[in-house]
Amino acid sequence: MTEAPGRPIRVAAQLQPQHASYADIRRACADMEEIGVDVLFTWDHFFPLYGDPDGAHFECWTTLAAWAEATERVEIGALVTCNGYRKPQLLADMARTVDHISNGRLVLGLGSGWFERDYTEYGFEFGSAGGRLDALARDLPLIKERWSRLNPPPTRDIPVLVGGGGERKTLRIVAEHANIWHGFGDPDTIAHKHAVLDDWCRRVGRDPGEIERSAGVSRRPGRLPEDVGDYAAGAEALYEVGTRLFTIGLTGPGYDRGPVRDLVAWRDSHAR
Repeated sequence: MTEAPGRPIRVAAQLQPQHASYADIRRACADMEEIGVDVLFTWDHFFPLYGDPDGAHFECWTTLAAWAEATERVEIGALVTCNGYRKPQLLADMARTVDHISNGRLVLGLGSGWFERDYTEYGFEFGSAGGRLDALARDLPLIKERWSRLNPPPTRDIPVLVGGGGERKTLRIVAEHANIWHGFGDPDTIAHKHAVLDDWCRRVGRDPGEIERSAGVSRRPGRLPEDVGDYAAGAEALYEVGTRLFTIGLTGPGYDRGPVRDLVAWRDSHAR
């Protein structure tokens, strides 16, 4: 892949808003900023994705507005917002508002959506995977156009993150519209996706180095010395294939801080 020269390593924590009180989430949010993460993500669902399917759960964008007031330094966003849950013009206005509340720290993460229960119980049309991707491609320009008309406008060019690994549609959408691509998989899978994304960039006339490469990090024991955390081992393997934004997903009520500290220490070791 083509990586922009000097792009820094960044660490993100996704505080999954499930099986926890908001007080638990708020404490974890403050701790993540103190530990030193660069980005704080939630997700955009209406029910838990694992554990008790009817357990405690909180809505995404209300949470982001609260985080904008509760933090001072970290970027914040959803990994990812489901495009089908809100009209694009409304989402643009919501994002602009959280951008202002946070003083320019919002990342607009977007995906086409996949969790059928969210759709059916909240009255959205589920449709097909291809149709949801077509809607994402249609709506991203509408979001950006609405930003150009809002008063006041966003405080900055809000970074757009697109999540997903589909090679025919999703990565084309990334090449056309996104500042960050987020994917999942082992290093070989991620390296392959990077190559496909680079090819799409060339086909649409985009510099591949403009797009930050992001991935979820899982445990990879045995890849680095024992004094480095397992998650750092997983991150190192992804770093070698061009990833520069590394996300750990944490669930409530505990939101284990240990792996995040390990990953931040690994990030800082690369900066020395």
